[in-house]
Amino acid sequence: MLEGPRLRQVALVAADCRSVAADLQAAFGWNQPFHDPGVDSFGLTNAVFTVGDTFVEVVAPIRPGTTAGRYLERRGGDSGYMAIFQVPDLAVARQRVTEAGVRVVWTADLGDVAGTHLHPKDVPGALVSIDWADPPESWRWAGPAWTGTAPPHSPGGIAGVTVEVDDPGLAAARWAEVLGLVAHQAGSEATVHLEDAGQLLRFVPATGGRGEGIVEVQLSGTPVPPGVEIAGVRFTGT
Repeated sequence: MLEGPRLRQVALVAADCRSVAADLQAAFGWNQPFHDPGVDSFGLTNAVFTVGDTFVEVVAPIRPGTTAGRYLERRGGDSGYMAIFQVPDLAVARQRVTEAGVRVVWTADLGDVAGTHLHPKDVPGALVSIDWADPPESWRWAGPAWTGTAPPHSPGGIAGVTVEVDDPGLAAARWAEVLGLVAHQAGSEATVHLEDAGQLLRFVPATGGRGEGIVEVQLSGTPVPPGVEIAGVRFTGT
């Protein structure tokens, strides 16, 4: 049973979803992705890859005026975009968000899954979502095979992310607050450990003039060729 928060899915944003999806498959040999027709309501197309029992998604705008499209413009190109956390108790997590004064920009409440997108100005560095699933091993956002159940899958998955931000200590503290965890700072960097999930969130100073965003995804159980960078995001292995 999930006892604490877990980073279940990371999304990249790209101008060309198909091209980035092909790059991910070429680099990691992942199976064909799930394409969620539901993201059309956000003006997006997507591809969701299964990595162990976690997920790496690519989203791309298909019409003007989308949040993802504006993010692409701010970052000056393809980028890390979103971190989706699974929590064991949705009511408690949403109460934390309310008490922290964090604005909610979107919610979905279905019988087996729920999502809560937080305002990126209130939780800096990425679009953060607090989600819940029943049973915990399921994940409707990854398609029918993961709806209400979990298919056989390889071990491993997402082990953590690195986020470039203007103020690492402040950003880490904010993420920790909404997740019910504790942030730690050492010098110019800060971290949040998701101990129950064995994952690490790392916050470092923004460089290169691109502003804030996810710049690295760490994977476990997946061979990662050295120097892989896709959609402006480094991929590393444990």
